[in-house]
Formats: sequence, structure tokens, C-alpha cells
Amino acid sequence: MFYTASSQLQGLLKRAWQTRMDNFPPNIQFDFPVDTAIVSLTGTQCALNCAHCGRHYLQHMIPIWEAERVPEAAPSALISGGSDANGRVPVASNLEKVAALASGRRLNWHVGLIDDAEAKAIASYAAVISLDFVGDDETIREVYGLDKTVADYVQSYNILRQYVPVMPHITIGLRGGKLGHERPAMERLAQLGLDGLVFLVLMPTPGTRYADCRPPAVADVACILAEARLRFPDKPIYLGCMRPKGRYRGELDPLAVRAGLNKIVNPTRPAVQLAEKLGLSISRGRECCAL
Repeated sequence: MFYTASSQLQGLLKRAWQTRMDNFPPNIQFDFPVDTAIVSLTGTQCALNCAHCGRHYLQHMIPIWEAERVPEAAPSALISGGSDANGRVPVASNLEKVAALASGRRLNWHVGLIDDAEAKAIASYAAVISLDFVGDDETIREVYGLDKTVADYVQSYNILRQYVPVMPHITIGLRGGKLGHERPAMERLAQLGLDGLVFLVLMPTPGTRYADCRPPAVADVACILAEARLRFPDKPIYLGCMRPKGRYRGELDPLAVRAGLNKIVNPTRPAVQLAEKLGLSISRGRECCAL
């Protein structure tokens, strides 16, 4: 179901806002994650060529074998990396260097599919796990090129939750800007239980298979955010850093405020101004939103 009429969207946002105010104090956090170092366990290598990434986002990470480049003052780090052919980030590699990084820092691990042994191996070094959660099999096959199913993501999610807090991430419009997997993903997470939820929005990226796609309509994204607030009335919901910039972000961010989100990363000025107008107190963070 898509809310294309303005009156329908406005009604949904109104309900979401009231739900937010009924379940949370009147404050919002804006994060500017400049203090979280971003580390890749695989450097720029990835066995996949995902339609939305194409290894592009590995280029600007610090390879784990150059961990000395992480500023000593950095209070946290995101541990990520490329995947193997089965959609697994080699999380158990270079654990000695990861352990050194973890000394005095909080680590957010962005992992792929994972088994119990790997989850146990990293648990003591993880403050939180970020896991991309996909809601239908066709999206998994098209975007990642994996012969995997939603059940595989559910299994990884359940394994991880036994050991570490998990923040599932749903990318709106992941399949070339088309909506489809987002609501099934939310439905499955509602069944499984969750502590919080991060939303991202497809960023058509040069050099990838989705480079010429359009991101989903701002109104449709706002509807999903509002529906999430209604579905998870007392759970923290965040809008993460990965979303289109410029005019798109300028239109989306204020709607995210109205949809009752608890945290927005790198918000636009209109979103900040709206939060102030609505009477929300504002706190500011300098680390990854999942931490």
C-alpha cells in the first residue's frame, strides 16, 4: 500500500507523531559521526558486486592491517568489510588487531550472514551489531547476487541476538529504488522482536548497477517511517547516514521528524528547525548512530 495523496500522508504522520509523544520524552538526537573510525576487515576486497554498492563504500575505510591509522582519541569504531561468495564478512580474521582496537573503544560490527561460532568469537569485542535485514528473496538475489533467502537472514539475526545487542538496518528502496521488501521485513522483525531499528535509503551510486536508478519517492519513504513508528511504538527508530543528499534529504529529514523518529544522522537544517518548532529538546552525538 502506498500513500500518494497528501491528505493520507499527513494523516499517517499525525498518528505517528502522537504515538511517539505517547511513548517517548520530547527530545531528539542528531548524530554527526565524526568520532567513529571506519575499519574494513578486507580492505577494498569483496567477492560480491552488489547492485547498490559495487565495492564503492570499501574505498574509504581503514584496512584492519593499518589499524594504527585509527586516531587514539577515537572513542569508537565501525568494523565492517567485504563479503565472501556466501554473503559472510570474515569477522573472525585479524581478531588480535580488533581486540587492540576494542581496548578503550566501543565497536559496532556491520556483519553479513553469520554462524554461531563466528558470533561467539566477536561477542566480547562488540558493543552492538548492525545487520542489514532484507524482507524478500527476490531482493536478496537481485541486489546481492546470493542464493540465499529471508530465512538465512532470520537465522543470523537470531544467532546474533543470543550474544550481542543487534540493530537491524532496513534500506528503503534497496531494489533499484523500488519498494517491496520493506514492509515484509518490518513484519518479520515484529514477529522476532527487536530493540531498535535503523532505516537507510538507497543512494544511486556512480559505478554500480543501480547508478542510474532513482531513489524511492520521498513521500513513500516518509510513509514507511511513519508505519514503523506505529508498528513499533516504544522502540527507538533512527534514520541513518546512508540516504540521498541535497534536495532529497532536505525534504525527507523534516518528515522523519514528524514521523516520530528518535535519531537522525547528519540532519538538514530544516529538520533541526522543525524539531525546535515542535518543542523537542535536541541532543547531539558524534558517533555512529547504532552506538
